[in-house]
Amino acid sequence: MNLSSRQLRAFVALAQEKHFTKAASRCHQTQPAFSALIRSLEDAAGVRLFDRTTRRVELTPEGRLFNESAQRLLNDLDAVLGDIQDHVAKRKGSVAVAALPSLAAGWLPGIYAQFHERYPGVELHLHDALLMPCLDMVRLGAADIAVAAKSGDMNGLHAEPLCEDYFYLVCRDDHPLAQHETVRLAELKGNAIIHLGKGSSIRQSLASHPVLSGLNGFLEVDHLATVTGLVTAGLGISLLPSMTLFQFKHERIRVIPLAPRSRIKRSLYLIRRSDKSLSSAGRAFYELLLSQRGVLAQRNDLNPDTGTIKAADTFPASS
Repeated sequence: MNLSSRQLRAFVALAQEKHFTKAASRCHQTQPAFSALIRSLEDAAGVRLFDRTTRRVELTPEGRLFNESAQRLLNDLDAVLGDIQDHVAKRKGSVAVAALPSLAAGWLPGIYAQFHERYPGVELHLHDALLMPCLDMVRLGAADIAVAAKSGDMNGLHAEPLCEDYFYLVCRDDHPLAQHETVRLAELKGNAIIHLGKGSSIRQSLASHPVLSGLNGFLEVDHLATVTGLVTAGLGISLLPSMTLFQFKHERIRVIPLAPRSRIKRSLYLIRRSDKSLSSAGRAFYELLLSQRGVLAQRNDLNPDTGTIKAADTFPASS
């Protein structure tokens, strides 16, 4: 038995109005077309659903039985369609983002605040993780979007360029390099380097650079806050990208750009499944992230006076 929503709505209207003309008007149909619709429903059901007289229209016993189910089906259908419309309008929905820890702590909170103000009914999730876990969460469907670098294996993933994140030297104010306007990589030789773990996108961006491979790695830690403490204690220096520098706002720490020929960067991307569409809420969040590309690019503009990369105003002073 193939039922259409038009047949169900016509049936319920006639059951409530008990009058063909009124029911047809309620359904925005002519009376002949409406009558034909009711007949097609009864033919499909194989039973008369209405007793018709010149004055009244009444449900038959089978019609009363069908009426209960018809109203329930229409209510369920209306609820489903309403729920879909709420999701399309971003009154409902959810978005899960996996992001590198520095981005999750520094840049993304402001984006989350903007999105929540615009779409308060959308449920938000944020997973801060290293590079490979971020990508795995997108592959497994635990996250809709990752804000991260690329890995060697991007199978099944689509990566949209977001920004270039340039590296800076971080050292204590009494370090011999602290008063330099810019630093060449060759000047780092002989210094104790504090590295982040090999699983971090920061370490992976540095690992491929031939000059850095020969530097003295003094300590290896997993968290930027630990790097801050170690540098402040005078135990070493570190190379870190611009979007991590909010962690180093300390009166004893200096942030110094690398010289033009020594520049190092990590490329950041918006990453999603290549075979899976984003929900309406997910697409809106994705587009909000894309809209920030111009702002992020300004943070890493070349300084026309020195040829060096400028840190954003929110970062610590470089001298």
